[in-house]
Amino acid sequence: MSTGPDAAVGYPIRAVADRLGVPVATLRSWNQRYQLGPGHHEPGRHRLYTAADIAVLERVVALVRAGASPSSAVAEVRVPIPEPGDRSALLNAAFALDSGRAGELLSSYLNRHGVVGFWEDLCRPAFADIVQAQQQGGSIDVEHLLSWCVTSALQAIPAPRGESAILLACTGGETHALPLTTLHAALAERGRPATMLGANTPTDALVDAIDRIPAPTVVLWSQQESTALASAVTACVAAGARTYVAGPGWASVRLPADVATLARLTEALDALD
Repeated sequence: MSTGPDAAVGYPIRAVADRLGVPVATLRSWNQRYQLGPGHHEPGRHRLYTAADIAVLERVVALVRAGASPSSAVAEVRVPIPEPGDRSALLNAAFALDSGRAGELLSSYLNRHGVVGFWEDLCRPAFADIVQAQQQGGSIDVEHLLSWCVTSALQAIPAPRGESAILLACTGGETHALPLTTLHAALAERGRPATMLGANTPTDALVDAIDRIPAPTVVLWSQQESTALASAVTACVAAGARTYVAGPGWASVRLPADVATLARLTEALDALD
């Protein structure tokens, strides 16, 4: 069997596998799953890889060896990564309710820039633009779609193994869990396990969770004043947890002296390190 290039078309699969240092079976699997294979085919001949096909595969292999999953590596190679500060493509996809395209753009940016850059430079500004559009009426559907896409991208980050002493919870009645989802992903990216209790966590349930964990640290999120429950903070402190609050809901709430407010994602990461 020839492993050299075909003068007219390109390279057979074994030659490409040898060049990339991957099994032939891997290339076949990527071709089947992601359509990441030869772009040129003549009837009656084996599919042969062109130099352009190989260049794409080289980028995918490099990303996988750097720790990316094959699916995320393929997404990054195929989808142009937005430049920092440029959210036009993401907003166009969101307003078109194109969750597939939005998800691809988000995943590619997340893989390149990490959670902090993803949230601070792309997602938060995009949500601010959507909120501004809502002042003219409508666009609630766009916000919901983008929230779902951002959550899906963040949840693809593997959770590190190990016992967690960090609890993340929204107060009772609070449904905006995306900022805590972002914090959970940023901690995971740094190898820090955290337990996510999510939206609308009753205070009794929060206290029960604190009782299960030695030396717990709690971050309570409130998006609006009506869900900034001082009683939940007091209960966490009384249960022995080091307690932080985060979110705009706490702005006018009088807090115990030993409870700090976390204003930004980077500040939260520093506090929980």
